[in-house]
Amino acid sequence: GLSWGLTEGIVQEAFSSFGEVREVRIVKDRETGKSKGYGFITYVSEADAQDALQAMDGKNLNGREIRVNFAARDIPSRMSPGFSGGVGR
Repeated sequence: GLSWGLTEGIVQEAFSSFGEVREVRIVKDRETGKSKGYGFITYVSEADAQDALQAMDGKNLNGREIRVNFAARDIPSRMSPGFSGGVGR
């Protein structure tokens, strides 16, 4: 998963080279406020999201190997419209 010290700014910086990022959200525990080890990135363009997935899956980000994939379409998202991908676990 994502390293505990990873910020949304670091993720934005790492993934913005593939295209315009609409939003980055690292999922946090409601009680502790600590990262749960995964997050979501929403791109303006589906092609940019696909480029990011291909380039970043399995790469090291902030000291940990990350997995990148598209979020399931049946999960309601407050970040729509756009093309979302998950990073982490």
